[in-house]
Amino acid sequence: MGSDLRTRQHLFFDLDDTLWDFEKNSSLVLNDLFHEFDLETKLKTNFHKFNKTYQKTNKRLWGLYNRKEIDKHYLRSHRFNLTFNQFDYDNYSENLRLTELYLERAPRGTALKENCIETLDYLKQNYTLHIITNGFKEVQGIKIDGSGLRKYFSQIIISEEHHLTKPDPALFKLAESLAGTDSASCVMIGDNFECDITGALNAGWDAIYFSKVGLDFFEGKKINDLAQLKSIF
Repeated sequence: MGSDLRTRQHLFFDLDDTLWDFEKNSSLVLNDLFHEFDLETKLKTNFHKFNKTYQKTNKRLWGLYNRKEIDKHYLRSHRFNLTFNQFDYDNYSENLRLTELYLERAPRGTALKENCIETLDYLKQNYTLHIITNGFKEVQGIKIDGSGLRKYFSQIIISEEHHLTKPDPALFKLAESLAGTDSASCVMIGDNFECDITGALNAGWDAIYFSKVGLDFFEGKKINDLAQLKSIF
């Protein structure tokens, strides 16, 4: 890590679960759908266990997608049925209907991570802010606009539009080009260690890991609240 991050002029943020509260927005919609589809009866479980299992399944599939081991269609069309399967229930067509409603509703959630807006207001005064997200183009824009984030960012780089995904260093190099800067001026802030932190460091950037847990072996900058960025920059 660089000794003084204040000299970096371009701050790049991940979107999901760094700025936009994916877990909270997702859980609110899933709770409604759980009851609409009477999944308590079909899966013989409660919402808490269903949601925990879904989030774990979804995270695993996103890891495979980021490593280009599965494609977008597989991720979207299987994650609910793979969750069902863990409760000894199988219904692919219902899984597709659930997917359709989830994708329609979830991106419209407006919950942001704690202290998000006040931190962006502070940083915007002296730094150029950007987003790099591995999310899909048709939903990320809805999230960004619906939660009032767009005005803070110069470049919003959605990986799918460029046929690249974090942690590929090529995406970070593309981001430098789009922002009109170089690696020495860039800092990545994100919650996914593999995609955001490892990806950025391999591209020659500085990085700040945003996590409630943290990693003992990572000696770089770590935060557990976005407001802590105000004491770094």
